[in-house]
Amino acid sequence: MDRFVQAWVDGWVVSRGAAPPVVEPWGWTVDVGTGIQHVGRHVFGATDSAVSEPAVRKVAGAVTGAGVWLKVFADPAVVAPWLGPGWWIDPEPGFLMTAALPDVAPGSAPDGYRTRTWSRGGVTRTMIVAPDGSLAARGQIAPTGGTAVVDQIETSPGHRRRGLGALVMRTLQHAALTQGARTGVLGATPQGRALYESLGWRVESSLTSAKFTGDARG
Repeated sequence: MDRFVQAWVDGWVVSRGAAPPVVEPWGWTVDVGTGIQHVGRHVFGATDSAVSEPAVRKVAGAVTGAGVWLKVFADPAVVAPWLGPGWWIDPEPGFLMTAALPDVAPGSAPDGYRTRTWSRGGVTRTMIVAPDGSLAARGQIAPTGGTAVVDQIETSPGHRRRGLGALVMRTLQHAALTQGARTGVLGATPQGRALYESLGWRVESSLTSAKFTGDARG
């Protein structure tokens, strides 16, 4: 199993309050249970050329219930032909990214904005509130020993390009560092990748996300 994938799985289940991952020969199965759109997920432990096509085909072919996801650390163009009818595949690749957590102060919010950070249940969350009291940006991080998974980074559309996303990241990274983590791991969208790379994160592999809908049209 790839060590960064394992770190991502370990931190993600803490961040989302999912069930402990069940180890499989090819990776992990995670019961999520957050609704009919996300019942559970199968996460493959290899990356890029080491991903086993027969294993992906076998696991995907055994899924019969809607709302089950596959997470495969390879490009969607490679993985898509391995999945049968009933699978929706995100056409945009995600990315597994890592970074050494910098030992720097996070900084402060722009004038009029307020930052609040707190920890509960092993997860540290931070939010930035706009001058009018609305949510401007947010995110969370789950340290699990030497690594920490950054999750659910979001900046509201009306508050972008003000450095708020970077402030959220620096705040979370600093919090994880004080809890003993030294390496950050995250799953990024194409939009988020630019922010993370500007903060020193690097891409380890592509990520395909696929959900079983039960619809033969995919």
